[in-house]
Amino acid sequence: MRTPSRLNYVLTGILLILLSSCATKAPRYDFRKLAHAAIVLDMDIAPEDNHRLYVESASWIGVPYRSGGKDRRGTDCSGLVCQLYRSVFRQSLQPNAEAQRKYNCQKISRKHLQEGDLVFFHNGRNRRTASHVGIYLKQGRFVHASTTRGVIVSRLDEPYYRQHWLQGGRVK
Repeated sequence: MRTPSRLNYVLTGILLILLSSCATKAPRYDFRKLAHAAIVLDMDIAPEDNHRLYVESASWIGVPYRSGGKDRRGTDCSGLVCQLYRSVFRQSLQPNAEAQRKYNCQKISRKHLQEGDLVFFHNGRNRRTASHVGIYLKQGRFVHASTTRGVIVSRLDEPYYRQHWLQGGRVK
């Protein structure tokens, strides 16, 4: 009778690991789409992240700005937020930034932001009214429709957004 070699033990161990991993939760999204989203958004997407949010956000990157727009031919900030929320969270929001802040959200501080929260900014003239909105992703980054660059991802710590910060909002 032959004694099992070290290679047999290694192969058996690998097989057990592979078989036991079959019981784990399946990924929520196609890896190719996630990889593409990670590249387009220039950020890592973890297994616990909302994959649909990142894939959908990535699909809007580069869409031009159009005042009052809410489709891929052109969108403004609140139109983008409405479309992403409808697609990702199956929820309808008010049609403009101030109404979204006032009627759709509970106020959240910057340090308590979570993936999917809304971020609101003022234009400098009226510091109590939201004139711009985006969706928080993570690590201080948010997706929004810029008037000059279209749909992009920006950082909350950029000077303009630090200076014009109004509040965060968790959709009710």
